[in-house]
Amino acid sequence: MTGRWTGDVRELTDAATVLVGRDGGRYPSGNTVVVRGAGETVVIDPSVTVAECGGVGERVDAVLNSHGHEDHVAGNGQFPHARVHIHDDDLLAAHSLEGLVAVQGPAPEEADEIARHFLEEFHFSPRPDARGFGDGHVFDLGGVTVEAVHLPGHTRGHSGFRISGGVFFLSDIDLTGFGPYYGDVWSDLEQFEESLRRVRDEDARWYVTFHHKGIIEGRAAFLELLDGFEAVIPRRHAAMLEFLAEPRTIEEMVANRFVYRPQVQSLFAERVERRTAELHLARMRTRGEVEDLEDGRIRAT
Repeated sequence: MTGRWTGDVRELTDAATVLVGRDGGRYPSGNTVVVRGAGETVVIDPSVTVAECGGVGERVDAVLNSHGHEDHVAGNGQFPHARVHIHDDDLLAAHSLEGLVAVQGPAPEEADEIARHFLEEFHFSPRPDARGFGDGHVFDLGGVTVEAVHLPGHTRGHSGFRISGGVFFLSDIDLTGFGPYYGDVWSDLEQFEESLRRVRDEDARWYVTFHHKGIIEGRAAFLELLDGFEAVIPRRHAAMLEFLAEPRTIEEMVANRFVYRPQVQSLFAERVERRTAELHLARMRTRGEVEDLEDGRIRAT
């Protein structure tokens, strides 16, 4: 389908255009990138807004998914005749609904509700024909290239894309004050930090995030935002240690909300808080910062 894009359009170069999602790309929407070469046109991360518009208003040869989360694959079904590519480590999320749910890692009793949410709110359409790629894979569009840069931590396969003409797509290294999201079973804190170190070396004119910040012009502005984004990790860690000055259970940590504000109502909030706490507790134990008490509570040393 070609559909008709009715939202904001930002042309960065002759080859790369950003389709700004609803509410400036705020979740559940996002900022989709269209890249055109002499031979092919690709869409990177077709958002739920793309799905609701029925496409991007032009023929598309391939879809590139940065990773296997519901908001990044929402529009895949609008391009039934286009190839779909996603990193090998997240491939199952594009292949099936079961795979998409598995990336999140919900408890069995939650899986059906989450699956319905992905179908009803994100219009998920399985693409069992999706193909994997690895770090450094280059998509040649004819005079324009898109290179995959593996940046795991958010998910196992999370990737950015280096686009001809000085554009770098950061995906969910989204540079917000919310900070890094590593709240899924497929998330990894150490990998996320390594990805932040790697992406720091990217020298581009334009940096594009899927959510919120959207388009950042210039390396200096990018690095300033990256510093603030990265600083959230040690700040969360310190807040958890302070909370553990008194013996606490992990349930109390989840209820205290170190990721989301208390008023945020989300299908995923409790699970994300738990996984985030688990990852920080693992780091604390490795560093000798906490002790596990006989009654199951945890206390800072």
